[in-house]
Amino acid sequence: MSTSISTSSPGTERKAFGWAARDADGGLSPFSFHVRHAFFRYLLFYFLGGCDRRTQFGMERGIVLWCLWANGEEDITLKILYCGICHTDLHIITNDWGNASYPVVPGHEITGIVTAVGQNVQKFKIGDKAGVGYMVGSCNDCGNCKEGYENYCPNVIPTSNGIQQNGKTTYGGFADILVVNEAFAVNLPENMPLDKTGPLLCAGVTVYTPMRRFGLNEPGKHLGVVGLGGLGHLAVKFGKALGLKVTVISTSSSKKKEAIERLGADSFLVSSDNDQMKAAMGTLDGIIDTVSAHHAITPLILLLKTYGKLVLVGGKIVAGSLIGGIRDTQEMVNFAAEHNIAADVEVVPMDYVNTAFERLAKGDVRYRFVVDVANSLT
Repeated sequence: MSTSISTSSPGTERKAFGWAARDADGGLSPFSFHVRHAFFRYLLFYFLGGCDRRTQFGMERGIVLWCLWANGEEDITLKILYCGICHTDLHIITNDWGNASYPVVPGHEITGIVTAVGQNVQKFKIGDKAGVGYMVGSCNDCGNCKEGYENYCPNVIPTSNGIQQNGKTTYGGFADILVVNEAFAVNLPENMPLDKTGPLLCAGVTVYTPMRRFGLNEPGKHLGVVGLGGLGHLAVKFGKALGLKVTVISTSSSKKKEAIERLGADSFLVSSDNDQMKAAMGTLDGIIDTVSAHHAITPLILLLKTYGKLVLVGGKIVAGSLIGGIRDTQEMVNFAAEHNIAADVEVVPMDYVNTAFERLAKGDVRYRFVVDVANSLT
């Protein structure tokens, strides 16, 4: 008869490696840090004739007397394969919003493979494809959380540059691994390409959610999409998959061919062309404005039908929408898989990431950079 402690490894943290910004210059370079384990410890009492127990460490004979939880009983460990580059990352690493807590490991459009699961994990098993978007935690107690709107929780924890409940900083997807509570990860169907799926977890759900929430997902409705970038190109794809008539509105006539011939938009408006804008007045059921730069919204409001909706940016409804909750994200991912929707991406190695951010700041990307983390993290 004997007793023994079984555990994943000494301590409750493991080393991780990524790339981080150290100051407002925004340049990224290699960085080592620690993440919590997604394992548990348990005390086994071995005895003659005991029963066999399957654990994540293999088959063991004994009786569990009690568990000594290190943490992570609802956590999964994700081996990060790809991570998209979002304009939000650029704002954070250059401290545009004044809240950067350096060093910052950016990245919140994360896809990878589950390599470990905690004792109480229900949604995932080892080997599953999984994705993580903008947030990795919330209070789970407020009205927003209880309704599935974790993205509006006043205590939401961003995937990157956030503060965990234990006071430690969150590090994002420009790294080799991520440990996250399973509630803040989404299952990725097998047919989804991981390099092109990451941007869906931020840009995709940001445009999909308001379509569904504000009734702009009914076949035959006419949707306007302002801007044809990382968000806009996905809004066109989702709109067409939902059976909508889609009009792209842009300051640049050079994007017309791309919008109509490649992405499938039905029509194109040059916002600076007064004749085009006047002819389109009162024709749109809704508009999703994806442009972050300062611009006039009155000309856009005039394009709406009565009770038409301008999302994000009135007798008409001006609505706001911020990314989407986990339920929204899972629904969006499943819809994207069913309709073969993926982001148009330029896959780059990690040592190109600083150049990628420079190009992103200039708008020189079609339509999303994705870092090949697994094959280039050195």
